[in-house]
Amino acid sequence: MKPPEPFIDAHHHFWDLGRNPYPWLQDPEPIPFRYGDYSKLKRNYLPADLARDTEGFALAKTVHIEAEWERANPVDETRWLSGLAAATGRPSACVAHAALDGADVEDVLAQQAAFALVRGIRHKPVTAHAHADARRGLPGSMDDERWRRGYAMLARHGLSFDLQAPWWNLDQASDLARDFPGTQMIVNHTGLPSDRSPEGLAAWRAALEQLALRPNVALKISGLGQCGQAWKEDANVPVIRDAIAIFGAGRCMFASNFPVDSLVAGYETLLSGFLAAIADRPDAERRQLLHDNAQRIYRL
Repeated sequence: MKPPEPFIDAHHHFWDLGRNPYPWLQDPEPIPFRYGDYSKLKRNYLPADLARDTEGFALAKTVHIEAEWERANPVDETRWLSGLAAATGRPSACVAHAALDGADVEDVLAQQAAFALVRGIRHKPVTAHAHADARRGLPGSMDDERWRRGYAMLARHGLSFDLQAPWWNLDQASDLARDFPGTQMIVNHTGLPSDRSPEGLAAWRAALEQLALRPNVALKISGLGQCGQAWKEDANVPVIRDAIAIFGAGRCMFASNFPVDSLVAGYETLLSGFLAAIADRPDAERRQLLHDNAQRIYRL
């Protein structure tokens, strides 16, 4: 199934492992990963690869999200991406990295914001591995005053913030969005609804409902794969529909998380599943979800 109009991929990654440093992809010891074995990602993924994976689809623009480049020099990733975009036309924009609780955060943010390609920042805060372990006030979390001082600097540079956190830590995100209403927050990967039990999904929905009360928060529909399982519409279309119902068609957007989500599905499977989830919506809302929201929120 192909989209009836151009769409924007609001979350993808590029990497060149022969030229650039990505410890999680290059070190011998793998890191804990929510999809399990990720050895198939240890290959270059560049604009030509994305073009191959989206052949036949009307991919209009793309947003690159920082790919955990070696953390000592995050500006180098943005510099490399800017050259890639100049040479190939991809990505259309990027979300860069800066350690918000780092001693050099003010300087790093200024350098990142100076690139025309940059729209926002992603810095994964400290979160819990499971709902039962969720605690407030931990160092490096969204409650941490030092981390929040870095977050407060985003507004002066006109930068948005991409948040990757599981739903059981989204109460912190709600407080953060309330306290910094001038900063656009974009939640990654649908709030990570990994527990698909009725109780787990009910708790995920409740967390999203609280966060959706903040008008400066948007949601990317992505990252819905489950460890050891192929991506199936019957498992994921209801989750997509719930997420859109909670946040509204004006604040959600399609994203592939490629090539990471290639571990669980082909690009066509992800896009077709999203299209199936929004098939009964009016054309204007479909355009918002596929294209216009990402265009507006990432200022494309």
